[in-house]
Amino acid sequence: MNNMFSKAAIWVVIALVLFMVFKQFDSRSMATNAKAIAYSDFISEVKAGHIKDATIEDRTIVATTQDGTKVKTAATYLDRGLVGDLLNNGVKFDVKQPEEQSFLSQVFISWFPMLLLIGVWIFFMRQMQGGGKGGAFSFGKSKARMLDENSNSVTFADVAGCDEAKEEVQELVEFLRDPTKFQKLGGRIPHGVLMVGPPGTGKTLLARAIAGEAKVPFFTISGSDFVEMFVGVGASRVRDMFENAKKHAPCIIFIDEIDAVGRHRGAGMGGGNDEREQTLNQMLVEMDGFEANSGVIVIAATNRADVLDKALLRPGRFDRQVMVGLPDIRGREQILYVHMRKVPIAPDVKADILARGTPGFSGADLANLVNEAALFAARRNKRLVEMQDFEDAKDKIVMGPERKSAVMREEERRNTAYHESGHAVVAKLLPKADPVHKVTIMPRGYALGLTWQLPEHDRVNMYKDKMLEEISILFGGRIAEEIFMHQMSTGASNDFERATKLARAMVTRYGMSVTLGTMVYEDSEQDAYFGRMSSKTVSEATQQKVDAEIRSILDEQYALARRLLEEHRDKVDVMAKALLEWETLDADQVNDIMNGDEPRPPRNGVPAKKSPSDNNRSGDVSPNATAPA
Repeated sequence: MNNMFSKAAIWVVIALVLFMVFKQFDSRSMATNAKAIAYSDFISEVKAGHIKDATIEDRTIVATTQDGTKVKTAATYLDRGLVGDLLNNGVKFDVKQPEEQSFLSQVFISWFPMLLLIGVWIFFMRQMQGGGKGGAFSFGKSKARMLDENSNSVTFADVAGCDEAKEEVQELVEFLRDPTKFQKLGGRIPHGVLMVGPPGTGKTLLARAIAGEAKVPFFTISGSDFVEMFVGVGASRVRDMFENAKKHAPCIIFIDEIDAVGRHRGAGMGGGNDEREQTLNQMLVEMDGFEANSGVIVIAATNRADVLDKALLRPGRFDRQVMVGLPDIRGREQILYVHMRKVPIAPDVKADILARGTPGFSGADLANLVNEAALFAARRNKRLVEMQDFEDAKDKIVMGPERKSAVMREEERRNTAYHESGHAVVAKLLPKADPVHKVTIMPRGYALGLTWQLPEHDRVNMYKDKMLEEISILFGGRIAEEIFMHQMSTGASNDFERATKLARAMVTRYGMSVTLGTMVYEDSEQDAYFGRMSSKTVSEATQQKVDAEIRSILDEQYALARRLLEEHRDKVDVMAKALLEWETLDADQVNDIMNGDEPRPPRNGVPAKKSPSDNNRSGDVSPNATAPA
């Protein structure tokens, strides 16, 4: 509000000054609205006795005729008989001296254009640099925002799913509350804590919770706020930020996305004179230089710790690295409880079931799940958010929104139904495959259909037998098209790509090939500075053996999947028929089909079957996809 008022005040002042200047220059023209006549005509009128009175001012004569008309003409100092003519013809006249401007007025008028240009330049420079409390030239002032204990209400109760990380930072809270407890035993407070983890896992939220628990000032800034277009601005802002922090010690400085300014030095254009590197150098000195920053803790967050400069990660700078990873099933359940407190939940909602069905979800993903479920309930005019709303929200997040308007020919629907049935049947017949959670031929996102598997437990390692079974499941869709539809489509392109990558990783990276043994045949490390893959480290002959081994794995799993589908043709036919009728099958319906029973009808009623009458149009959709979790 204050910023808007200052901008409006600046423009009002400029408008007033312009008005006064134009008024000054236009004052002479606005003095009279008399009719202009020639000087010779004015003399003739005087001699004819038609002029009643006149006023001479600054080489201008303004006169009034006998009939009250005002006229004006230019005076001249060369006509020395003008006064005599006026006296001889009875004209009453007066002579006024021109108003002399003061010295300040003359200086102001002459310098006004330059002052105006300087003022406009200062105004736009303030806009470019974000203003700042220090005036128009406060480029070097820190942009860190300080939050006091009244402005930060986040505590550890609002953070869930990262118990180990909370235990690591709990010590910081205790030190800020009672530093003598550690100092009397010779312990010192850590200079910095680096939080590392995938996006959305709650690194920023955990930093705010530390400040909220400790009840100390909390300075927050982004790494990109240090680097500007002017050289030396970033280093100046770092100095100013630490000076302000020392005045409020003990306090916390939180730098979000520190990789924006803390990357490896020596990789930029210009070597050590690069602006980003100067900023990093100043930060290194402030954190652990000649002067000790007692009572100032720096907390930084990043999901790219591999690109940070080594000097940042040494003891004395960032003494600790706190891993904030993806939550496990228990952590996901706790996170869901935190976010469910904000919405009205129906009694049938089970957080443990939702946690099991959301492997790999981060805290931000789970918050989005609860929000999407609330939106589904609102669209359906419900007063409570039910379990079905959460299931629909989960399907939307994982598989994409339903594209009910997509028009498909009946032949394409049948091909998609057999394709997804092939994936599902192979997955149910293999002993170590994850359970099939849902099969659908409803177009979602970029896929015509999808087979969704959910693991029973969180996956930590991958095992050879399970990876081989996943390759067989990926081949099930194409094989079902060949056996039942007697054709091949492009719908299996993504399946083949994933199967090939999985088989190549088994041979070249994981040492799961009996023929080639436990040796890495592919260098997966990337260039730290340019992000490109390193060159191959194997010979051409060895590469041919690698390709042959990959081909052998793919052929074996393809043959296994084909044998299973040919032995259980009846189950594939029943499942494809059910998909064509209901479009989506859940786990119970899939189990009924595999047990030889008639599949139970959908819980929420039978959805309307798509009409095959629109066989002259084909929906512009992407190939089929299967999603074994």
